[in-house]
Amino acid sequence: MYHKTLPYRIFSIINYAFLAIVAVLCLLPMLHLFMVSISSQAPANAGLVKFWPIGFTLEAYTKTFGNANFLSSLWVSVERTVIGTALAMVVNTAAAYALSKEAHTFRARNIYLWYFVITMLFTGGLIPSYILILKLGLMNTLAALILPGLVGVYNVILLLNFFRAVPKDLEEAAFMDGAGYLRTFISIYLPISLPAIATVSLFIMVGHWNAYFDGLIYIKESENLPLASFMQTIIVQADMTKFDATFVANLSQRTIRASQIFIGALPILLVYPFLQRFFVKGIVIGAVKE
Repeated sequence: MYHKTLPYRIFSIINYAFLAIVAVLCLLPMLHLFMVSISSQAPANAGLVKFWPIGFTLEAYTKTFGNANFLSSLWVSVERTVIGTALAMVVNTAAAYALSKEAHTFRARNIYLWYFVITMLFTGGLIPSYILILKLGLMNTLAALILPGLVGVYNVILLLNFFRAVPKDLEEAAFMDGAGYLRTFISIYLPISLPAIATVSLFIMVGHWNAYFDGLIYIKESENLPLASFMQTIIVQADMTKFDATFVANLSQRTIRASQIFIGALPILLVYPFLQRFFVKGIVIGAVKE
């Protein structure tokens, strides 16, 4: 067989070596960040810490988790990611299922489809969006972070293409057994589409967890800021007023920032391995047709 030939073995060795190098290059920045976060003040400020801690200490993590503003921001991000992802998947999968039907089944399909596509090309802009959130009374609420991005047209198109690839015979058999569209959607399409759903869910989770700009615009109270917005004020704007003055004096700001960046990246790094087995299959959604 072809995989036993010498050229294929050489290609495999080179390919695995290249991927290993890329994986190491991806891990090194996180490793360096973690080592800085557990190092003492002087070596961290001097830039002496590389890939091994100098003056090992966990004080940065102890103080960070002891900061009420950081914990409240972490909880807001968890709420936003969990609730936002769940609601978005309900809306996006339902829209994709309806739009995956043929025009003779869903007569207004093309009208709705173009209505969705146009929103990918034209947006209202920042000021109209801000005014809308303000007039709806959503300022400084979790809904202001979730509702504006609830429907992702790109995600709907990915799911739509996957639903189209589901054999029509399964749906027809369900209809013959007395199932309606809702029962068919829940009992047949959703279980079959787990790779696509896991892939889109990962996109949405990462988007919610890393989003910071909307928090800076719509949230006025520091205790309601999501973690990404809170970290933006600490790292980019260098605003350390949300920390106790004694804490800041005794620890390096570089150590504080490193610990918070590492904590902020850790949840996604922990979730991704559980969804990875679906990711490769889901990313080629609709590539194979019936």
